[in-house]
Amino acid sequence: MTSVHPSEQPAGPSAPPPGVSETLAAGRILPVVVLEDARAAAPLGAALTAGGLRTVEVTFRTDAAVDAIRAMSEDPRLFVGAGTVLTPGQVDEAVAAGARFIVCPGFSPRVVAHCQQVGVPVFPGAATPTEIQMAIDAGLDTVKFFPAEQLGGVPMIKALAAPFRAIRFIPTGGVHTGNLRDYLGLPSVLAVGGTWMVAPGLLAEGRWDDVTELTAAAVAAARKS
Repeated sequence: MTSVHPSEQPAGPSAPPPGVSETLAAGRILPVVVLEDARAAAPLGAALTAGGLRTVEVTFRTDAAVDAIRAMSEDPRLFVGAGTVLTPGQVDEAVAAGARFIVCPGFSPRVVAHCQQVGVPVFPGAATPTEIQMAIDAGLDTVKFFPAEQLGGVPMIKALAAPFRAIRFIPTGGVHTGNLRDYLGLPSVLAVGGTWMVAPGLLAEGRWDDVTELTAAAVAAARKS
């Protein structure tokens, strides 16, 4: 499918459907999951919901991604998205498996346009003023700020939010319990993406009680911010 030229995009910022932004804002934390085995998807989803979260991003970093998205999407308590999406084809695979939103590490006009064409919310990565301006030109109002800590963290988001007052950020990369509240204390931050409660070692060993405990602690910290 051909991409849409920037001049053909909506003129002004538009938010994702209320269900997406409201759900992310309610939990304020988006677990970023890398699953090697789709059989772990269902117990992982149960562990996350037990800890108080309803949203999860399953990344296209492994061959198990599509099956994991499909399995987690069967749980009505979960709001499942696909991450590390790099191509329009992956968008189609994710949506067919039940993904309700798309997250990209960078800004791809082709991927963003395709998401808009198929009607799925997309949060592209944006690390510079130019990329944020591209997102605005594409009719978006929320971007992933990645990798957050390496790009300057909280001070950088403050600087970017000053001229781009309508943009909301989902900082991801280097976010942890020690700096979680600093990020969530920024008015421009919708939610943060994190991996500490879904670390690969926990998933590989099936330590679901630990996932629930870490998730609950993160949710409690987010509520205090």
